[in-house]
Amino acid sequence: MIVPDATEYVRTVFDQAAATLRRVDQEYLQAVTAGAELLVEALTSGRRVFVFGNGGSAADAQHIAAELVGRFAQERPALPAVALATNSALLTAWSNDRGYDDAFARELSALAASGDVAWAISTSGNSPSVVRALTVARERGLRTLGLTGTAGGEMRRLCDVLIAAPATETPRIQELHVITYHAICALVEQRLFATPRSAAALNRDT
Repeated sequence: MIVPDATEYVRTVFDQAAATLRRVDQEYLQAVTAGAELLVEALTSGRRVFVFGNGGSAADAQHIAAELVGRFAQERPALPAVALATNSALLTAWSNDRGYDDAFARELSALAASGDVAWAISTSGNSPSVVRALTVARERGLRTLGLTGTAGGEMRRLCDVLIAAPATETPRIQELHVITYHAICALVEQRLFATPRSAAALNRDT
């Protein structure tokens, strides 16, 4: 039997999530659009996307990579996206021997090249491993895209496009992140595959 008080508590969670969505303004929407355009520019140039974060953000990174490599809303060619830290042997070996803060940066330095995109996710914007990876990405000539909370943290100075969710509580930030990257994936597909010319260009690259 569901306790009435528990039902009301669940309602407050949904109400809080809805309130976060209502705080989305035109500036936020413009940042989301700019993030999608950054990806479109890189992908049409034959570049790759590397996504990374910790905890729930690591799961989001894998979700994003799956949507880009597989499909989001339409049938189309695969898009080159990699979620970092999915190689557990590398992650644990490097973290054990050298420390975790450089784990993403190490993998990025091995796989990425100038013109690729480093897509970082951190609700605080201050995760040391994420900040370090963005620093290395800048040094190597990557474009940088960030998903974070309203404060932005250290990521503000390291991202070409920063999408800062208008929330301070981690669950609310993460909930908006999911909708945000779904919107980005949908827009990327629309921009890349809406015309035969753009789709043909990507087919040649893949």
